[in-house]
Amino acid sequence: ELDALCRELRLDPFEAEEESTILQMEKDLRTRVQVMLKQKRDRQQELKALQEQDRDLCDILCVSPFGIDSNAVPSLEELDRYRRHLASLSAEKERRREEFVSIKRQVILCMEELDHTPDTSFEREVVCEDEEAFCLSTDNIAALQNLLQQLEARRSLNEAMCMELRSRITALWDRLQVPAEERESFAVHMTGSRAKTRKALQLEVDRLEELKLQNMKSVIQAIRVELAEYWDKCFYSQEQREGFSPYYDEDYTETLLQLHDAEVGRMKNYYETHKELFEAVQKWEENWKLFLELERKTTDPNRFANRGGSLLKEEKQRAKLQKMLSKLQEELESRVQAWEQEHEDAFLVKGQQFMEYVAEQWQLYRMEKEKEKQERHLKKSRQIEAEMMYGSTPRTPIKRRVLTPHTPGKVRKLNGTSISSATPNSTVRSAFGATLYHSPTSRLPPSGGKLGQARTPSRVALKPPRPGHREQNKENVSQLNGTTLSGGCTPTAPAQRNYSVSSVASTYSEFA
Repeated sequence: ELDALCRELRLDPFEAEEESTILQMEKDLRTRVQVMLKQKRDRQQELKALQEQDRDLCDILCVSPFGIDSNAVPSLEELDRYRRHLASLSAEKERRREEFVSIKRQVILCMEELDHTPDTSFEREVVCEDEEAFCLSTDNIAALQNLLQQLEARRSLNEAMCMELRSRITALWDRLQVPAEERESFAVHMTGSRAKTRKALQLEVDRLEELKLQNMKSVIQAIRVELAEYWDKCFYSQEQREGFSPYYDEDYTETLLQLHDAEVGRMKNYYETHKELFEAVQKWEENWKLFLELERKTTDPNRFANRGGSLLKEEKQRAKLQKMLSKLQEELESRVQAWEQEHEDAFLVKGQQFMEYVAEQWQLYRMEKEKEKQERHLKKSRQIEAEMMYGSTPRTPIKRRVLTPHTPGKVRKLNGTSISSATPNSTVRSAFGATLYHSPTSRLPPSGGKLGQARTPSRVALKPPRPGHREQNKENVSQLNGTTLSGGCTPTAPAQRNYSVSSVASTYSEFA
């Protein structure tokens, strides 16, 4: 019996001690048999429990049971291997359970967004049945993933359709100039992608399309404004714009509207496809305009009067712009060449190839600078000719002396003319409109009176000049008629005061 148990338990045969008595040997054998019988029962019970656990896991995971002889007593190695196998199945079960729960949650959300009710047995089993009853087989998990992918594809398609409908609604609102109050009332449907939301969006599009047909002219004009914006963004030349003849058609029909819609769609697609390149060209264009503006400021003569270091800032900005323009030009040249090689077509900017357009802008800039230079030379030469012919004009204004009241000096009569002098800077009151003439140099009073001594002027009667004095002062009279006195003013003598010219001339001859 002991040998049979050893073979069943796959143990080494029992060897009794030679020195022990027969009774002691019998006792040891019986004890050994009982121990081995207990080991046999324990192994069989553990095997049974492991097999029950294995069946449960296999039913849930839909896998084959562990290969072991149920009638034989398992060895310790077999039991250990069986336990490790069941632990692996338990871990796989938990992993599949978590995956199932996660996918099920996403499936339910997609069905809710799509307003979809489970219509197949598998969908009902996933959504409606107990999670513990669901078979976590690899086929079921794969089918569940496939269901989720289908629902997500439908949801993505639905979202794309809703987004497209919202874009159409926004465009139609802008074209039809729908008031903000009406837009806000529909704002609840401008988010989400449920089936009822898509239905509401489709109804709004249909309503706006009907309204568009009723307001054909205003809609086409709004589309033309949008089309012109895309032409500007794509740097279309006037010739390219004129190539779309419906733009200039005044017969506002549905066909014309369709042509404009198609052209706007084409231009929008063209711009979006090459948006990065157009934005780079736009950046170069903006920097070029700023560079030209700074160049125009350099010709402003008033720029030197600016304070606060603005002149230095402009010079630094202009130098920075020159470097940036050169860098942008090099980058754009390589990108345009790559674009032309890829599309096998010329990249046009305002009807020209980009590098030709840039070269033309620089050429126009140089021509403008040369023209300004020639105009400056011409202006300077004309100024020199005018100065040679008429004399130069002082650029710095001469500060004139302010007339101050003088104390009348001694009055004396000379050839019937009254003269008053009190200070070295004496004045002469002539008959020419009572105009004052300052003497060019400081002289003592002709009367020889003392400085600082004030005298009261006396009234003297004007006497007609004698013939001798008239002949002597003809030269002085002629000079007075055509030459300004030292004050810088040319008096005009009235006709009735010609009789005092000789007296003024004789007095001026004293100052001269």
